[in-house]
Amino acid sequence: MVKYGAIVLAAAALSGTNVDAFGISNVPHSRRATPSSSSSSLHMSTAYPTAASDILWTPSIKSGDRDDQLGPLGQYCEDLYRVTRRKTRTVECGPVKFGSDHPIVRQTMSTTPTADVDATIEQIMRCADKGFDLVRITVQGKREANAAAKIRDGLFKKGYDIPLCADMHFQPVVAQLVADAVEKIRINPGNFADGRKDFEEKVYESEDDYVLEREYLVEAMLPLVEKCKSLNRCMRIGTNHGSLSSRVLSFYGDTPRGMVESALEFADICRSQDYHNFVFSMKASNPLVMVQSYRLLAAEMYRMDWDYPLHLGVTEAGEGEDGRMKSAVGIGTL
Repeated sequence: MVKYGAIVLAAAALSGTNVDAFGISNVPHSRRATPSSSSSSLHMSTAYPTAASDILWTPSIKSGDRDDQLGPLGQYCEDLYRVTRRKTRTVECGPVKFGSDHPIVRQTMSTTPTADVDATIEQIMRCADKGFDLVRITVQGKREANAAAKIRDGLFKKGYDIPLCADMHFQPVVAQLVADAVEKIRINPGNFADGRKDFEEKVYESEDDYVLEREYLVEAMLPLVEKCKSLNRCMRIGTNHGSLSSRVLSFYGDTPRGMVESALEFADICRSQDYHNFVFSMKASNPLVMVQSYRLLAAEMYRMDWDYPLHLGVTEAGEGEDGRMKSAVGIGTL
């Protein structure tokens, strides 16, 4: 069965008390993506940065450079008392489009083992029949990546074109493999490149020391970005409060600021390749942390003039009444 606590709403815009989740737009509905959103028109022959030292990174928050260059952090929504959609670009995920010009996208997650192809196909079909627009499946390794391809093919044969999202952890190479099969890849900045946590406290004498470690992030991330761009796949840069890397924890602490800065680094890598078909998420099991993180990210995007959609969700919300309450508090507030 589909668990209510697994449901997440992909949010296209910030509104009223911050965000309305990929909500129905005040502008006329359009099935055509904005020119900046489709990566299919971008030319892969263009020379893009391949080293961390060549990427135009978001100015530092700790040094004050971001405030000096972009001004102080301001609003996280258009109006605190009136629901107003934040205008976003359109992000394509197979036949589904995210963004302020499109209706709410409802996503859930399969609960079957991904390697059990037949059971997963059956469950995804039931989710689609109930009205879901997107289903996330867990991909732990090559076995699940190969199963994902069979699941995608099996769904097509049964007449279901509902997009699939592969939930990736620790496996950059497998992420490239599964991108051939599914429409969306979710990466967690906390463990996609940093690997399994060593739980050792890192001490950075300066921000320069912290920045030096971006090189391995770029090395891990670039092949996937190139793959997603060439296939016009969607990506979710999904920071999770419970799995920040030891690097980020040591520099920013276990904070909403750390969550936001972690996501911005990965977004900078995507943007350096002129790849913009991605969304953000800032999930936490504590709705208060989740709300603060989304609002902080929204405020940063306002002052940087970024227009990427947001995907809303309370991670590990649980089942039954507790899960419904946590999801309602977190998603409802935003």
